Amino acid sequence: MGYRILLVEDEVGIRVALEDRLRVVGYEVETADNGRVAVERASEGGIDLIILDLILPGMDGLEVCQELRQRGIFTPVLMLTARAQLEDKLRGFAQGADDYLTKPFDFLELLARTKALLRRSVDADADETPRTYKFGNVTLDARQSTVFVDGERLSLSMKEYDLLHFFVRHAGETLARERLLSEVWNYERGMPTRTVDVHVGWLRRKIKDDARNPRWIRTVYGIGYRFSKA
Repeated sequence: MGYRILLVEDEVGIRVALEDRLRVVGYEVETADNGRVAVERASEGGIDLIILDLILPGMDGLEVCQELRQRGIFTPVLMLTARAQLEDKLRGFAQGADDYLTKPFDFLELLARTKALLRRSVDADADETPRTYKFGNVTLDARQSTVFVDGERLSLSMKEYDLLHFFVRHAGETLARERLLSEVWNYERGMPTRTVDVHVGWLRRKIKDDARNPRWIRTVYGIGYRFSKA
């Protein structure tokens, strides 16, 4: 496959087991047992995906993720945690995590989420119809998976970028929260929709879209959202 994964886990048994199983299915795996080492290794580049435990000695997974995003490193992050509460997941997303998996988990689920994150990352780089979208003072470069406001690059997680990219590609459509969960998060129907609303709030702040009177990401009450470039 050629993909290189950085596995950050301080529990030796879990780290060794996951490393072995990921190698068996064809991934190249590097490991770290604490957050500081993970930040330094990820900063060197050459990593396609970070599988990051939330609870780490010294510097926890949220701090690691935040530090990476502040350094301009947007490698996809799959967060592992023993916590299942929605608020904990939202905190992870707020710091730049791209997906979340609660322990204990089945390896096949971890593998499926790993493949999905890598596929989305590759698809963004290999888009057959790369385009630049402009609305107001915002520019989204689909070739580089970057967003600029007033010429300054925004610090977006992959999920925030995916959501904004989906909006601009479906401008004028009314997008139900369930559809956004399905097509942006790859979740099945019936999943809680609050995640969508929280991410929309973050996006509005970052692209300077007034939440009280939004110009671009408009709420369709009782349904979802509609993106308007007007």
